[in-house]
Amino acid sequence: MTRTFADLPHPLLAPVIDLCRRAGDVILPFWRAGVEVTTKSDDSPVTAADLAAHELLVAGLKALDAQIRILSEEDADIALSERSQWQRWWLVDPLDGTKEFISGSEEFTVNVALIENGRVVFGVVSMPTNNRCYFGGAGLGAWRSDDADHIEPIKVRNQPAAGESFTVVASRRHSSAQQQALLAGLSTVVGELQLTTIGSSLKFCLLAEGAADCYPRLAPTSQWDTAAAQGVLEGAGGVVLNLAGETFDYPARESLLNSFFLALPAEASWRDALIQLARQEQE
Repeated sequence: MTRTFADLPHPLLAPVIDLCRRAGDVILPFWRAGVEVTTKSDDSPVTAADLAAHELLVAGLKALDAQIRILSEEDADIALSERSQWQRWWLVDPLDGTKEFISGSEEFTVNVALIENGRVVFGVVSMPTNNRCYFGGAGLGAWRSDDADHIEPIKVRNQPAAGESFTVVASRRHSSAQQQALLAGLSTVVGELQLTTIGSSLKFCLLAEGAADCYPRLAPTSQWDTAAAQGVLEGAGGVVLNLAGETFDYPARESLLNSFFLALPAEASWRDALIQLARQEQE
């Protein structure tokens, strides 16, 4: 069983974890320091912290392997004609949860995923404020590390333990009428729901470490918001599905926005019921 960073099953995983933690180090001086906020063309906020982390990650990823292309939220204006030629690339969110960061919350992360032919190979999700890091990938496993020396395997739970509630994680800032209707339908299948709200890609990580059961998203996200944490969840025995019940992937396409998705344990007994409910809400 993997117990140290040296034992991790992909040669790029440990150096990317280190890069993500270093990106967190350049973010923290801006946190709760009255950082200036600029609004991008899509009305999303960006700060000097986002840009500083982006520059560190891009330089570090190029140093690891200059042949692997990079698609970052802070440098995403790359033509489809170019991206469609990529078979292997990094999908990067230098600071996921910028609104949480601006508000002074701790719920923001650094996200890096390695993509091959549209599928996540592995992902790293790092929390700068407490040095916690989640990482993993399908067929590789998943782990949590709270310092630079120790790692702990994590795994989804297929159902809550006796006496615990069925827990759904949701965005602190984004929901939709469709999503609220889906949750009402899900409660008729699994019983009373406990709703936990949290920012950034940490929603996936709560599922991956068995602290929650489901994360349905019937509201907009971008590719860099989800890929790294999807890798963690898949390594922990979870899945991310589109509303057709297919594995969520990242093919080259004009829009970098995601379709709606469902994140859950791969062997959940209520999987088919959730997919059916989600389809009904999309119709």
